[in-house]
Amino acid sequence: MQEIFARIEKPKAGSMRESYGEALAKLGSENRNIVVVGADTTGSIKTSIFGQKFPERFFNVGIAEQNMISVAAGLAMAGKVAFASTYAVFAPGKCVDQMRNAIAYPEIDVKLVASHAGISVGPDGASHQELEDIATMRAIPHMKVMVPSDSISTARIVEIASKTSGPFYVRIARPNCPTVYSQTEADEMKPGGSTIFSEGTDATIFACGLLVYESLLAAKKLATENGLSVGVVDLYSIKPLDADTVVKFSKSTGYVVTAEEHNIIGGMGGAVAETLSENWPTPLRRVGTMDTFGESGEDKDLMVKYGLTANNIANNVLAVRALPRK
Repeated sequence: MQEIFARIEKPKAGSMRESYGEALAKLGSENRNIVVVGADTTGSIKTSIFGQKFPERFFNVGIAEQNMISVAAGLAMAGKVAFASTYAVFAPGKCVDQMRNAIAYPEIDVKLVASHAGISVGPDGASHQELEDIATMRAIPHMKVMVPSDSISTARIVEIASKTSGPFYVRIARPNCPTVYSQTEADEMKPGGSTIFSEGTDATIFACGLLVYESLLAAKKLATENGLSVGVVDLYSIKPLDADTVVKFSKSTGYVVTAEEHNIIGGMGGAVAETLSENWPTPLRRVGTMDTFGESGEDKDLMVKYGLTANNIANNVLAVRALPRK
């Protein structure tokens, strides 16, 4: 636990988007069947890195997100591994029908990597802050849903998607973010897996995305100020969920907090709650946006206002421990 606490004191910052573009370019060199489809956001999402290297396998369809999904589906049906990318508010936001019927139903090799998800989009405001996408995508049969927490885990999850058959939804954030993963830890990632950053005896925080780092800060704060031993687990694979780890740590610590940059309804916290209710009912508190839209503001200010911080996670750990346990 002390090793991970030391690592987060002065973390390096990295870009999920840059990592995605660079991973695509690397994988494109290894697999000539990889193609990339974009919808006028290829510069922002950095898929243009792939396009500069492999222009014959790069297709920008313009501001036509539903068409982008259909084009990617056609390429996949022709034997390609198709990556399609735009902002999360557009896909899945505008493209659920195409993603359900053209990709998930036939279970084909389209990997949707959606950027600018969550409240951290910042000044773009409520209309562009997609807070419902995990709930939408994990409800679609055959769809795998994965959420990296930094640049290193982004590259690994993109690699996993490229080498695993079937449809994927990968959710990445806009701002640069602290690096929490070592390359060794990232190499162990897999569909249906999780990363145990620390094991505790007093409570467990299950987190994903940008809130993994905040959860590690919360665990350190609770250890320093309250003498509590709190485990932190990155549930980067939301579907399939690592249910065995969720139940195991809930049994061993007795109290659970979930943390995500998403609506608490239907997201990762909902997946954990469903799992525990059927297997091991456990006192639980969910940290996320509280069934509300966002607003325009700087991303760091919004994270504070909506409670997506280490302090709020720590407060929820203290609050859940006041509840009677099984």
